[in-house]
Amino acid sequence: MIRARCEVLSNRMAGRYHSLTLVAPDIAEAAGPGQFVEIAVPSGRDITLRRPFSIHQASKRGGWAGTVEVVFDVHGQGTDWLAHIKAHEFVDVVGPIGRPFRYPKEQTSCLLVGGGYGAAPLYFLAEELRARNKDVNMIIGARSHDRVFKPIEGKRLASSIVMTTEDGSMGEAGRVTDVLPVMLSRTRAQVVYACGPNAMLRAVAEYCLAQGVPCQVAVEEMMACGIGVCWTCVVPVIALDGQGWWNVRACQEGPVFNGARVWWDRWLGETPSAPTTPAEGFPSVTEEAPVEA
Repeated sequence: MIRARCEVLSNRMAGRYHSLTLVAPDIAEAAGPGQFVEIAVPSGRDITLRRPFSIHQASKRGGWAGTVEVVFDVHGQGTDWLAHIKAHEFVDVVGPIGRPFRYPKEQTSCLLVGGGYGAAPLYFLAEELRARNKDVNMIIGARSHDRVFKPIEGKRLASSIVMTTEDGSMGEAGRVTDVLPVMLSRTRAQVVYACGPNAMLRAVAEYCLAQGVPCQVAVEEMMACGIGVCWTCVVPVIALDGQGWWNVRACQEGPVFNGARVWWDRWLGETPSAPTTPAEGFPSVTEEAPVEA
């Protein structure tokens, strides 16, 4: 984990969302898809707090080498301040934080599923998968066409892509989960990666579990410290043998989890059902050590 005073290279709009590019060579070099950074922002009464932002891109080579890009929407004082920061100003950044997505060992077809601007980390992931000669396919969706994140960039990165909007204003009418069965069959994907609202992640993970397809999810959870001390970002996960569960931290053991290991009922505030044992062998689809919590 690196702390750096980073210069703002650009602050522009990406559709309806804000895209902030920072000069952060050390963080960019260390970053992996699914990780995040924490940026210090004002939070009222002269208090400065850090807020987590998923890494949309971390450029290690080429004309943008040494830069990190994050995407956000304005939801309060801190993000409003960040939306108005100018090029050549500086921000205090810590990162990269958390566990990244894992890559398949074999030459295989991958399906990336994203909702709203929560899909931002998938574009970094798509670049890394393509660099490893994996076949990349995408489903990206949102409530309306103006909330679909970087559709043109998605078309550039993916062998095939389906876009969905709940109001039917772009692509297929409906949600990403409505087209998931068809895309999973069509692409013969052997691993699914998902980013977006937690309810969407649950639906994707549970469908993949039923189909016997490994699924990695990058969860969204409120974080205070970002370094594992405060335990405000806990996620309940199921033991490998399906017997029992425990809380882990999204900022340390996550934010990327095996979707079959998250105890969705308990985490999303519903009446908990008994933990379901994940399908045997799910962790083996990654090159690095599997998520053990």
